[in-house]
This record gives sequence, C-alpha cells and structure tokens, in this order.
Amino acid sequence: MLNQLRQDHANMARLLHVLSLKHRTLDAGERPNFQLVREVVDFILDYMSGFTVPLERIFGERLVERIPEVNDLVVRLTADYEALHQRLMRLSDDLDMILMDAIVPMDRFANDLQAYLEAHRAYLRAEREELFPLIREHFDEADLASLAGALPEGAQEKLSHLQEAYPELYAEFREAPSPLES
Repeated sequence: MLNQLRQDHANMARLLHVLSLKHRTLDAGERPNFQLVREVVDFILDYMSGFTVPLERIFGERLVERIPEVNDLVVRLTADYEALHQRLMRLSDDLDMILMDAIVPMDRFANDLQAYLEAHRAYLRAEREELFPLIREHFDEADLASLAGALPEGAQEKLSHLQEAYPELYAEFREAPSPLES
C-alpha cells in the first residue's frame, strides 16, 4: 500500500510536470494547448475527489485514533489540501472561460497556475516527509491491507482511464520524467 502511495505521488508529479510545460509555454508568451490543460485539470480534480480525499480521511482518522498528537498534522494537511483544491477549481473556471473564448488575463492565469503547481508540490512533499513516515511506523501490512480495502477505485485504474479518455494527455504524461527515476 505504501509503495502504491509512492507510485501515486510519482504519477501526480508527472501530471504536474505536464502542467509545468504548459506554464513555460505561457511564460514564453505563446498559447499552450488549453484543451490539454483542461484534461489535466479535470483528471486531477476527479482523482482528488475519487481517491485522494477518501484516502486522506481514512488514514487521518486511523492515525489520530492511534496517535492523538498527530491531529495538528492531519488538520493542517486537510486544510492545505482544501486550499489546493480551491486553487485548482479557480484554474478550472478560468479554463472554461478561455475555452469559450472569453477574455481572461493570461498573466493572471499563468500566475495562478504557477501558484497551484508550487502548492501541490509542497503538499506532496509534506505527505512524503511527514505523513508517510508515520504510516510506515504505525501501520503494519494487515492494517494497510484493511485500509486499502476501504478505498475507492485505485489510481492505476484511473490511469488506465486516462489513457483511454485523454490520449494526448496520456502521451505527454508518459514522456514526463518520473521522480522515482531520478
């Protein structure tokens, strides 16, 4: 289960890399493929609601039951995640406007995208450095198997869906460097 979480982090980092490439295009004064950006944002939003939120809820509740002193960490990560979701929703709304050819200031959109990317990477780092060690220390294989059974559809299935539903995005995703390879 912990290996799956690490792989999920690597996959999310690759998706963020795809968005970073689109941000660089914006910074260069060019127009990126906004439909592809839309696909990435939609996928991340779907992934957040279908996998990450339930995962956080389950792990957070169980961790606090076992070690009440981690409540502040769980509350902080939950708040950070909610703020991250709000940033992504704003990007999603702006993308809707852009794709309908409404006027959206590209400098504001680029700044919002950069802020989202930085916030999401910081969130992944906090999970990796603060949450994962607690999971490793306080959950055995049986606990992790039990928790895995309580989760909705896994990330690998979602990536299979990504490949089918968003072939252009999946191609860029496959080309993005994996943090596990570096």
